[in-house]
Amino acid sequence: MSMYFVGRLVQLTLAKKIYEWSKSTSGLKFMPKVNWLVVFAMGNSNCHNNTMSIPPGKGPHQVGCTDLMVGHTVHDTFLRLYYPCQASENPQLPDWVPCREYFNGLADFMKMNRALSERIFNYLFGSCKIPAAWSASFKPDGKYPVIIFSHGLGAFRTLYSAICVELASQGFIVAAVEHRDESASATFYFREHAEPGTKRHPSCDIAKPVSDNLEEVWMYYRPLKPGEHEFPLRNKQVKQRADECIRALNILFDINSGKSVENILQSNFDLSTMENSMDLCRIAVMGHSFGGATVIECLCKDVKFKCGVALDSWMFPLDEEIFPGVKQPIFFINSEKFQWIGNIIRMKKLDSAMIPRKMITIKGTVHQSFPDFTFLTGNWIGRLLKLKGEIDPYIAMDLSNKATLAFLQRHLTLDRDFNKWDPLIDGKDDNLIQGTNIVIPQSSM
Repeated sequence: MSMYFVGRLVQLTLAKKIYEWSKSTSGLKFMPKVNWLVVFAMGNSNCHNNTMSIPPGKGPHQVGCTDLMVGHTVHDTFLRLYYPCQASENPQLPDWVPCREYFNGLADFMKMNRALSERIFNYLFGSCKIPAAWSASFKPDGKYPVIIFSHGLGAFRTLYSAICVELASQGFIVAAVEHRDESASATFYFREHAEPGTKRHPSCDIAKPVSDNLEEVWMYYRPLKPGEHEFPLRNKQVKQRADECIRALNILFDINSGKSVENILQSNFDLSTMENSMDLCRIAVMGHSFGGATVIECLCKDVKFKCGVALDSWMFPLDEEIFPGVKQPIFFINSEKFQWIGNIIRMKKLDSAMIPRKMITIKGTVHQSFPDFTFLTGNWIGRLLKLKGEIDPYIAMDLSNKATLAFLQRHLTLDRDFNKWDPLIDGKDDNLIQGTNIVIPQSSM
């Protein structure tokens, strides 16, 4: 399978065709005086008219979120934090895509013209909001378990907000890391500038630094170079990703212990209100695609992670030599259309008679049934671009989230009622398959 397609966030085949049409008069002869952008939008209801949106959390807690950047260099930590918050009237909801630079990153990742794709993305998604109150006051309520979330190839910290918001609404503190290994479509850090007052900042208000002598530096997705072997790059990246997840967890330890943690970004959120609010004996790691591989690497590197949930994992980046070192329970939740024999075989190599390893497949799903894009595109465009499967995306996400919560209760020993969804862990639902839909030849095992 060509890895050009793996982890792709938006496969805008139609947009590319429109781009080709837009470069030639003949391509649009049959549509005089019709804007190509309108043509693309046909069949797709966008956030601007409020017909489609990211689903809010279903749990008992209101959800807040804020960005946290600790240290300003490329080697430091950047994450989106989701948490239970105090209820408030008319909360500010953050933009789903924080800055135009992220649209540019998505365009580069898909090898599209930046100017064209920015117009498309901005039209379709520019007014989409995340259903979480920006920098809302933290809600103390005992100790919350913690989840570190790792995004897929070409993604960034905000694109899995439906999952993160749901988990926070159910009483978890979730840190969605933005990776700086050149696997994100875009991210940024800061460098010191010799002349204060001449700096540039991102095009969004929420990403401005506290210091006047810092200017942002953008880092975009790095494609494979001609003739470059893929495994050395991806293996190096997955190791860095795991290190970034561990650093994010260590920052949460510092916050919980009451240590002063400086947020490089301007923020109204008071981190000190989270002191002694986390149950740091109950920590899980979760991720999608490349983030699923990151889950396995994290479990091997740090036993503070008590279990892992891997969504439609891409196993290629991992060195199989680490597999015997993974001693924690793992839950593989796969889509029906993405997986293939070689990838499933690598998952099966983690099977253990002593350590729980579970796998389910959600019928009618595609690889992009896990990121937020699946909720923000109309049916025919979503299916054409493989952002939607045959199943209702809300049903698919609900099954994934409920199965995840049941698994977390079981292996983090939570005193909740998530065990009512225990049957889902074993694929007991009309829309689930226990294990995989992929037929594996006995000789391959």
